[in-house]
Amino acid sequence: MRELSARLTGAGPIVICAKGVEAASGLFLPEVVEQVLPGRPLALLSGPSFAEEAVRGLPTAVSIATRDPALGRDLAATLAAGAFRPYWSGDVPGVALGGAVKNVLAIAAGIVEGRGLGFNATAALITRGFAEMARLGEAMGAELETLTGLSGLGDLVLTCHGPLSRNRSLGMALGKGGTTYAQYMRGRRQVVEGEATAPAVLARAGRLGIEMPICAAVDAILHRGADLDDVIRGLLARPLRREGR
Repeated sequence: MRELSARLTGAGPIVICAKGVEAASGLFLPEVVEQVLPGRPLALLSGPSFAEEAVRGLPTAVSIATRDPALGRDLAATLAAGAFRPYWSGDVPGVALGGAVKNVLAIAAGIVEGRGLGFNATAALITRGFAEMARLGEAMGAELETLTGLSGLGDLVLTCHGPLSRNRSLGMALGKGGTTYAQYMRGRRQVVEGEATAPAVLARAGRLGIEMPICAAVDAILHRGADLDDVIRGLLARPLRREGR
């Protein structure tokens, strides 16, 4: 953003089309832009959208978040084309959170599938993962309506189930065994966003006092050499509690 700021002259809005967290600071991308270019109108486009399908003109619905309702409506109308449908939202933190955390949870979903733990386990993983996302979102001031929408639950479902998901594919390879993250990535010219996002999200959650055991499990497997089966047993041995907590 510092490199781009010299070129981004004028007062036009900046539309962020990337998802994730700045690893060093734990800031979500709108927060980065606000620090570098304070006062500049900005929006964030996110949601369940494999680029390959969008380019082919297949039906795709996304969120575009901005604090200015008029700007949100204008951007949605400008970007809408054919089967590409943007829905505007005023909840920038919620849209940013959903686009980042879902990548970590997709790695976990892939591990469950690769390990052959069954459809019941996958459904439970996605549901409990969403609960983690919602807890962090509430602490960040996000709206539950956003997190249950396209950029939250919608993107989570796509990334956990879709065969084009790089994060799910990494998880499946880890779940099947016989490889590490470094071995899996060797020779691959792609980014698996959830790998770097996991520790960044956990650091943010830690500062807010939010527990995210599934994200922590992914981080432990990727970065701390934790045994996969031990991590799974640890999750299953967690104390029972009222649903929604």
